[in-house]
This record gives sequence, C-alpha cells and structure tokens, in this order.
Amino acid sequence: MSRRTPALIAAAVLLPLALTACSSSDGATTATGDKAAAKSDGFPYTVKNCGVTTTFEAPPKRVVTMNQHVTEIMLELGLKKSLVGTAYLDDQVLPKYAKDYASVPVIAKEYPSYEQVLATNPDFVYGGYSSAFTAGDGRSREALKKSGIESRLNTESCTEGDQPMDTLYEEIREVGRTFGVPDRAEAWIKRAQADNAATAKKLADLKPVPVFVYDSGDKTAFTAGGEGIGNELIERAGGTNVFADLDKPFGDASWENVVARKPEVVVIYDYGATTVEQKKKRLLTDPALADVPAIKNKRFAVMPLSDAVLGVRVPAAVDKLAAQLHPGATTP
Repeated sequence: MSRRTPALIAAAVLLPLALTACSSSDGATTATGDKAAAKSDGFPYTVKNCGVTTTFEAPPKRVVTMNQHVTEIMLELGLKKSLVGTAYLDDQVLPKYAKDYASVPVIAKEYPSYEQVLATNPDFVYGGYSSAFTAGDGRSREALKKSGIESRLNTESCTEGDQPMDTLYEEIREVGRTFGVPDRAEAWIKRAQADNAATAKKLADLKPVPVFVYDSGDKTAFTAGGEGIGNELIERAGGTNVFADLDKPFGDASWENVVARKPEVVVIYDYGATTVEQKKKRLLTDPALADVPAIKNKRFAVMPLSDAVLGVRVPAAVDKLAAQLHPGATTP
C-alpha cells in the first residue's frame, strides 16, 4: 500500500546537473521576472507545513507529485502545466482528470528514486503520505532542500486533533496560495462546503450505523482510525467508526476486537492487487467472524482508497458512502 511501500535507495548522481540548471543565467532572469510580477498577487508567501517553513517568492514552475490524491488536488486547481512528473496511483484517476493526467509524465509506478526525481529538474515536490519523503530512501525533504527543491507534505500525515474536513479546506487553500491561484481554491472550498451541507441535511434524522473499515490484513485488520479524514467521512456519511479510538489515521486492530465491537457494515477500501471480492471472501470465510452482524448479513460498502484520504474527492465520497450506509434514505 502507498503508505507503507518502500522505494529504491538511489545515489543523487544527477545533483550537480540539477544545481547547474537552477543556477543558469536564464533561470535567474526568469525568477527575477516572476518575483516582480508576483508581488501584486500575494507573493512573497510564507507557509509552515508539517514543521517546515517555506517562503515562496513566486509560484513553483516544475512540480513532481507523489501519491494520487495530491496529483488530483493539482489537477482540480487547474495546475497541470506546472507538473513535470507524477508517481504512485492507488487506483484510477477520476474521469474528469484523465485527459490532464495523461499529459503528465509518470516517472515511476510507485515511489521514484531520488535520481528519478532529480532527472525532472523540479523546483517543488508534493507528497501525499509521509512515506513519500522517507529519509532512508534518499527523498527526505531536507535532501530535496539541499538540491534547491522545495516540498510539501499533505497535512493528513502530520495534523493531530483538528477537524479533518477543516484540514482539507486548509490544504486546498495553502496549495492555492502557493501556486498563485487562491480564487480557484476558495471556489472549490465553497462548493465542498455546500455539498457537505446538502449531505448532512439528508442524514439529519437517521441513526448512525456502526462501521468497520477493512483496508487489508490477515493476522490483524489494517483499518481506519479516529484521527484522519476516513473517520470523519464515515461520521458525515451517517456511520460510527468502531475503531475511532485508534489515535491515528490508519492502524492495526485485532480480529477479537472486530468481533467485540459488532459492526453492522464493513467498508472495504478498494485498491491494489487484492480485489474487493477477495477481501469479502477472506471476511466471509473466517469462522471467528461468523457472528459479526455485518458478516452475518453480508453488509458491505466499497470505497476506492483515493476517496478516503485527504483530497478533493472527499465531499462526493461522503455522499456516495451515505447512500451505501443508508440505502434509499439519502435519495433527494
């Protein structure tokens, strides 16, 4: 899975080339021009992201995205021309982004090596999970900074205790500001708030359904905890996450606890090589789970993994999950 998959460790043999490109006289002229033009558009802009403070004199021009949900944020904000490379899909990009996504070079199927990142000559790298910047794989934010490359980590990986939907709005707002398109970001936030309000209105009189998220796992269940957008998505969709007391976005739970907490619906995250049907079979054929209400009644809901992380799919995903948890009750 993208949160845990290691990348190849590579030497930064292209570092001198990247530094040379960044210090060319043409590049300096362009940067100076960008500075002057940007002053009236909200630059310089300083932002603190996951403990790293960065001041942007102008919007980044050459961006690599790692992980699908941050790629989709960029495409939603109309920033495809800023992308020089992307990596790591969990499933399929939404049809509305397919044409734009096809125009961006895929530099690695999973995480790229540091060498592959440098080969695109980026000035900015945007990662979706903390694993995108794993120091042991050579792609730490510090290493990128030394190469003259700024970075951003999706804040679901470093925010605790906040309301995840508000964190999503702030993520979109900060990315919009960073790339000089704050109006696009605010327009998206306004639409998202309206969509969330419409779903809440449909669910106002419905009793929440106890939900267990099955991401993966055999000896233990890898599930959604209480700290991430996945938990808030369940709550906004008219459910109660039976592992909301797990104080992180994702974590392992024992099967004994799954049985003890008696979920009435299992939400299966759909991604990767293991199919939804294989996941259902694993749950339905486990004798230890036979008395779990969701298993006994074969009540399953399905979500693409990219719907359940901090990205632009979330408001629509809330409504789609609500329709599965409360079939018939959410029809306008």
